[in-house]
Amino acid sequence: MKRVMVTGGAGFLGSHLCERLLAGGNEVLCVDNFYTGAKRNIAHLMANPYFELIRHDVTFPLYVEVDEIYNLACPASPIHYQFDPVQTLKTNVHGAINMLGLAKRTKAKIFQASTSEVYGDPEIHPQPEGYWGRVNPIGIRSCYDEGKRCAETLFSDYHRQHGLRIKIARIFNTYGPRMHPNDGRVVSNFIVQALNGEDLTIYGEGHQTRSFCYVDDLIEGFVRLMNTADEVTGPINLGNPGEFTMRQLAERVLELTGSASRIVFRPLPEDDPQQRQPDITQAKSVLDWRPTIMLDQGLEKTIQYFDELLKEAKVG
Repeated sequence: MKRVMVTGGAGFLGSHLCERLLAGGNEVLCVDNFYTGAKRNIAHLMANPYFELIRHDVTFPLYVEVDEIYNLACPASPIHYQFDPVQTLKTNVHGAINMLGLAKRTKAKIFQASTSEVYGDPEIHPQPEGYWGRVNPIGIRSCYDEGKRCAETLFSDYHRQHGLRIKIARIFNTYGPRMHPNDGRVVSNFIVQALNGEDLTIYGEGHQTRSFCYVDDLIEGFVRLMNTADEVTGPINLGNPGEFTMRQLAERVLELTGSASRIVFRPLPEDDPQQRQPDITQAKSVLDWRPTIMLDQGLEKTIQYFDELLKEAKVG
């Protein structure tokens, strides 16, 4: 039995990862400061004797004994990471330094949850791992984009200088149950608006594209990457290469919810990428990984989750 730590373990992705690791026979230490994470995401795990929760901010050192570390701690939606951009940058940079220091001391294998945002508004489509990106270093999204880029640098240098066993995954848009209902991300936005009978808000003309990966597929990619040989460090793209415009996504949500909501258009936010699609050639060849859950199937599960969540809120 391995003792595995998940930072950001009470968040959307972290809670699903904790669940998967427990199901795999591991002891799981969940670390979260609950800035965007929620206890309801992990409430069903609390009775498991192999699950432990620590309230902690990764910008401060943590002294525990672990075999593996998944570093997921960081707000991931623009609304949340732009609310306190300095803290977002600290979480990415100081958090990486602290977790790498812990991995160095305990000789643990360590995984970094990076992001497709390292590619910025890309000039290459789809984006392969060898593309260095086109990122504004002083824009309103830079605290997240450049913070994640710096974290990748730190991981790579700890690997070269200290021989740490590292794994870097670049996550493309992911959706599913336990997303924060007010995180400003397009899937949760559209679903909540449709279920509430509100207008679905599209920024720009709706021609910008994203690729949406269901959470179960992504977590499978995490575990496969962590379990690769030490010479496999990444970065490796994890996402669904199926590409949809914002207009297409809004129309699918309206159809699946049966909502009579309208689609309205608002000005495009600063530095919002026009295209985002992963090249998953490496994931296929190195991890034997590819997404298996189609968009409609994943949206149905996500809509069911938000429908139950909103009904609970009304009863409460």
